[in-house]
Parts: sequence; C-alpha cells; structure tokens
Amino acid sequence: MTQPIPIRRSRVLRVLDAFCCIGGAARGYQQAGFHVTGVDIRPQPDYCGDVFHQGDAVEFIRAHGAEFDFIHTSPPCQGEGAPTKGSNAARNALSGRTHPRLIVPTRAALNAVRRPYVIENVPGSEVRKDLRLCGEQFGLGVLMHRYFELGGWTIPQPAHPVHRGKVRGWRHGRYFDGPYVAAYGKGGGKATTEEIQQAKRIDWSADHFNLREALPPAYTHWIGTAFLSSARAVAA
Repeated sequence: MTQPIPIRRSRVLRVLDAFCCIGGAARGYQQAGFHVTGVDIRPQPDYCGDVFHQGDAVEFIRAHGAEFDFIHTSPPCQGEGAPTKGSNAARNALSGRTHPRLIVPTRAALNAVRRPYVIENVPGSEVRKDLRLCGEQFGLGVLMHRYFELGGWTIPQPAHPVHRGKVRGWRHGRYFDGPYVAAYGKGGGKATTEEIQQAKRIDWSADHFNLREALPPAYTHWIGTAFLSSARAVAA
C-alpha cells in the first residue's frame, strides 16, 4: 500500500515590528500567519504581538534586524507631514516643541541589515510612496491614508475606492456628518475610545492616545499576505 505523502509545513516567518506602539500592525501580520516581535522606546503593556522588547527601535534593527524575515517600521509621525510645515512649523518653533525625525536613520538601518521591509508614515512625510492604503479599501470607519515605502520587494498599488462621505466632526465652525470618525485628538466631534476601537477593529486596548496612533490591523494583514504571495512567486 502506498504511503501517504507527509505534509511539510514551512516554518513560521518572523516579523520585526519596530516603533510598535500597542501592535495595530502586529495584529495584522499575526492574522497573515507571521510570528511578530515588537520593539518600542516606551513600555507597551497592551502590546498584542508575540514578543516585546523595550528599547531604541533603530538600534534594535541594527543589532537584530538580520535575524528576521521581514521588518515593519512605523517611525513617529509627529515630526513628519502637515504638523511640521507652514504655520504649524512656526508655532512649534515658538513653543519650543520638537519631534524626532527618524525616517532617514530607520531607512539606513534597514538597508544595512538587508531584509525586506516596510516604512509606514503619513502623507507629506519623507517615505517613498510605493504603496498607499486607505480605510475605505477595507470597509473601516476611518480613512487614515498611509504611505508605505517597500524595500527589497514590490507589490502593485491597489485601486483607491471613492470615499462614501465625509469624516464626522467640526471643521472651521461647521459640523459635518459622515460614515468615518476622526481618530485623532479630542473634542469637536472626534472619536471616543469605543468608536476608535470599532472603526479600526482593535479590541485589546482602551488607551485613547495609543488607539489614535495605532495602524488598523487590516492594513498589515493585506501587506503581509501580499508579501507572502510575492515571496512564493519569486521562489517558484
């Protein structure tokens, strides 16, 4: 009698989740089948990944990045995009507020360890605009446009669907209603903790600030699945 062919399961690929916050990105990669290790300068008791290290993310990439199959990075966005330009920049200068600019050193560390990577950040940042994702692509209650620089791999840009309406809240003295919540700041009709949890599909943290900062898991579930498909195509 012919013996059945044994099932050979490939090893679980390991993702480094740098600047991890509570793990919005981590949960998406877990859903795609990865083992995820997070690193953040702050304690993250709500982190949902498999392993957590507190420390400098750029230094951790330099020291340990080569041990991982894929690296996701989300450098702080406060020093990037609209908040650092124009009148906002002038107000920040007057107040003495400064924010780290970590995209360039993060990219240098990633290039040094030579692993496929993603750098995620806001519109107006210095990341290369290889991929743009929007909450409407995944039926979420936030728009949250984010750009992703892809290193060592590529994937076609998916279509950007037409938005179903406006973001709810007060702007310039006028109240707008719509299917999306404003998951940033407080007041003016911006989202409550419960609304952000529902809009981003994050149920493991109730920290309003960290929920605002977190990437919706749907984004990295899509990216992780796309990376796996790309890697399989190269192997074939």
